[in-house]
Amino acid sequence: MKKELHSFIHFLSDERGLAQNTLDSYQRDVSQYIDYLESTGTASLQETKKLQISNYLHHMRQLGRAAATQSRTIVSLRAFYQYLVRERMLDQDPTVQLEAPKLEKRLPKVLTIQEVESLLEAPQTSVPNGMRDKAMLEVLYATGIRVSELISLDVEHVNPTMGFIRCTGKGAKERIIPLGAIASEIVGTYIEVMRPKLLKQSKSEAALFVNHLGTRITRQGFWKIIKRYASETQIVKEITPHTLRHSFAAHLLENGADLRSVQEMLGHADISTTQIYTQLTRSKMKEVYDRAHPRAKR
Repeated sequence: MKKELHSFIHFLSDERGLAQNTLDSYQRDVSQYIDYLESTGTASLQETKKLQISNYLHHMRQLGRAAATQSRTIVSLRAFYQYLVRERMLDQDPTVQLEAPKLEKRLPKVLTIQEVESLLEAPQTSVPNGMRDKAMLEVLYATGIRVSELISLDVEHVNPTMGFIRCTGKGAKERIIPLGAIASEIVGTYIEVMRPKLLKQSKSEAALFVNHLGTRITRQGFWKIIKRYASETQIVKEITPHTLRHSFAAHLLENGADLRSVQEMLGHADISTTQIYTQLTRSKMKEVYDRAHPRAKR
């Protein structure tokens, strides 16, 4: 069964061009499912029916897995079985009538503009690491790109003079996003003045953002950076690298940006994914009304 999984991941990588994080997610979900099948005595995928998958989902619930995790697993298994049927490794798809658990829609957590300003001002720009951190935070908030896209940026992908970045998102789709005057100035200074000091012996390194070794900074490395500054600024909200992406979208819509433009900048394939941010703006509008209108409350 692991042979079929390997073939599936190879297909997603080479034919579909999915990002590494997405590939890892499919790999993990299907691999755990196969481990479960083997533990229950199932010898091949040809033996699997809807009952086995339902039992696996029940097993996940017993382990305390969240509804979102179960839902993602169903998506992974559907894609896996559809691939097997398409490649004629399987006659029927047992996931056809499988129902996903209902998910509670949670609004993304965002920072206020004041909290964003506090976070962006936290790094000490007089030292190379501080200027790099400042540039990374500014780029995240100015463009709304994903962290995986941020750390994948090369110097050639950024044009501080013209004020835009070029990044490659999910499905290997490239998009060009405005950078903004402040972020452009910070990134330009980082590239010209501070990045050479971080490179050390790695003069040929293409990465825009590098660590103390002069090599491309990792996702985990940036996670530690943003957590440190969140702690230093004493912002009580939980802050993740994705928080600035959410804040970028919410603040644009609050200030009159149209939904299609925000969708394009975020790199969302479906506009319904972007629409969740409009709920945040409506929620804030209600708060303002309740606070300001003389007849909002009895």
